[in-house]
Amino acid sequence: MKKWFTIFAILFLGILVYALSFLDTFSGSSQKEKEETVKDSKRIQLTFWRNSGNAAENKAFEELVSAFEKANPNILVNMKSIPYSDYEIRLRTELAAGNPPDILTIDSPTLALYANTGSLLSIDPFMRKEGKIDDIPDSTLRGLSYKGQIYLAPIVESSIALYYNRHLLKAAGIPYPSEDPNNPLTWDEVLEIAKKVNNPAKGVIGIDPAQGFNDGESPAYFKTPLLWQFGADILSPDGTTASGYLDSKQALDALQFYKDLYHKYGVAWLEIPSGAFEEGKLAMTVLGSWTLEDLKKNHPEFKLGDDFGVTPLPKDKYQFVPNGGWALGITSKSKHPQEAWEFIKFVTSYEGMKKYVTITGDVPARYSVAKDFPELNEYPKNIFLQQTQKFSKNRPVTPTYPVVSDAIRKLFEDVGIGGKDVKTAAKEAVEKINTGLKEIK
Repeated sequence: MKKWFTIFAILFLGILVYALSFLDTFSGSSQKEKEETVKDSKRIQLTFWRNSGNAAENKAFEELVSAFEKANPNILVNMKSIPYSDYEIRLRTELAAGNPPDILTIDSPTLALYANTGSLLSIDPFMRKEGKIDDIPDSTLRGLSYKGQIYLAPIVESSIALYYNRHLLKAAGIPYPSEDPNNPLTWDEVLEIAKKVNNPAKGVIGIDPAQGFNDGESPAYFKTPLLWQFGADILSPDGTTASGYLDSKQALDALQFYKDLYHKYGVAWLEIPSGAFEEGKLAMTVLGSWTLEDLKKNHPEFKLGDDFGVTPLPKDKYQFVPNGGWALGITSKSKHPQEAWEFIKFVTSYEGMKKYVTITGDVPARYSVAKDFPELNEYPKNIFLQQTQKFSKNRPVTPTYPVVSDAIRKLFEDVGIGGKDVKTAAKEAVEKINTGLKEIK
């Protein structure tokens, strides 16, 4: 009996010690969490909304937020990444409800829509005093401004160029295009190459001139430059009308050239199989600066210099490329505009931008950062960089931009897919945009 009592006593004692140890640990953990909660409650908390990008972009923002919080222990940044397809709707809903984030990212063409409704805080005084705007191209700043005020701060820029399949050009006896950013092919030269290479019997397409026919902002981004290159614009300089601009002779010439690629010469096809470029079925295609990294990652067997090359975006009378991208701003209802600016200043500074570009491989918005990346000053990335700095142009900065974007999409669909008379199609687009401008007034 003594034996069993002794064993029971030992077991009981062991359980008691373990329980006390567990309670102590739990109590210590709870105390630590409580202290951290109290500590966080004393910090200024900023909400930051952004469209969720690819893995590299997400990693870059996570590291920048972490670095900022370490440098500013009194500020906590609550970052929320929202899928691109849902971002605009959710953002506009929260703005309308009066519950917006402190900091947000905006695709620069839609800037005026938010600034015009008073949803955005002008960061013009901050940018001019501390933003080192002399280090940013004027064309970029114009796309981030509305009525003379800067509303957004940029991290990176974007550009597009003509990618070509070296094997298809070589087989047709066509010399490879220039690698000089200042020496693009003309669209007439591109047409001649496309006619020589195009081979429907073998399923070989001459050119995809502007990323086919997609939804969203892609059509306006890829197709508007063709209008600029022929000497046309979408809106008047004061942004009050599309009449005389989108239906001008220059605009009609650009639209007719685009239409003829599909319906007269047959060198551009309405349906392009997925992977046609990499598989040697598409000779030329207009793609973005970001495509270089995508091809390297997803198609390592398709190599730059061996299988494909890059040449500047073609021109007509003028050399123009589109610019613009996601930039950072502050909502007008933020209770902490100074701290929100400190975050934006940190992220878009020389060091912040350099960290972002190191991770993503994108084209930086600052001259100083670009100089620190040798590959940006070498082929093929020098093409995108120099185009951005010397030949880029903004899509119209107007509160009616969503209407403009949709009108451009439909206009090019009408003449490209439907083969519609360009004068009739342009007239309809002008009426749609002008109606939108009147509604805003």
